[in-house]
Amino acid sequence: MSDSFNIVLAGVGGQGTLLAGKLFGLVAARLGLDVKVSEVHGMAQRGGSVITYVRIGKRVFSPVIEPGAADFIIAFEELEAMRWAHLLRRGGTLLINTRRTIPMPVALGQAEYPDNIIESILALADGGTSVHAFDAQRLAEEAGSVKAVNFVMTGALSRFIKIDKQIFMDSIQELFSGKKAGLAAMNQHAFELGSAIIEAK
Repeated sequence: MSDSFNIVLAGVGGQGTLLAGKLFGLVAARLGLDVKVSEVHGMAQRGGSVITYVRIGKRVFSPVIEPGAADFIIAFEELEAMRWAHLLRRGGTLLINTRRTIPMPVALGQAEYPDNIIESILALADGGTSVHAFDAQRLAEEAGSVKAVNFVMTGALSRFIKIDKQIFMDSIQELFSGKKAGLAAMNQHAFELGSAIIEAK
């Protein structure tokens, strides 16, 4: 595994980007690495854009990921993939959940949801940039809850970084300790389904 990498988790309110960020924080701690996790959002409770930065390395001084500096972007929704794709470095990896969340202006008829988002991203991708799009919500539902999309997506990302899967499994168990312990197995299953969808590609 590289000594450092930058991850952008981009979604909308309620999709669990910060929880996914916390998972990476636990993983980094188990690896003895430094980590900075920060969240920036608009009207998150109304389905607004939410972005979480995760920076992992031997020493991390700033939580912010500059344009062109992200090694990985996990887009929990197509429009968010387009909105934040500029943060990805050349040759980076972009994972996209193809299930759309309709923004409020679109729902009110004040705007239109762009067509052919993934095709447009693929057309602009260069320098070995890797783009993987799949229906993460379907896999989350298979695992037991639509709220597990974040763990499906982190499972998919795990296929691109050399970290033992058991470290992720143990970190998910820790994340859902105490009163939420019953959720650990479901989210571990979601993680495995996300990993398997990439392996199958």
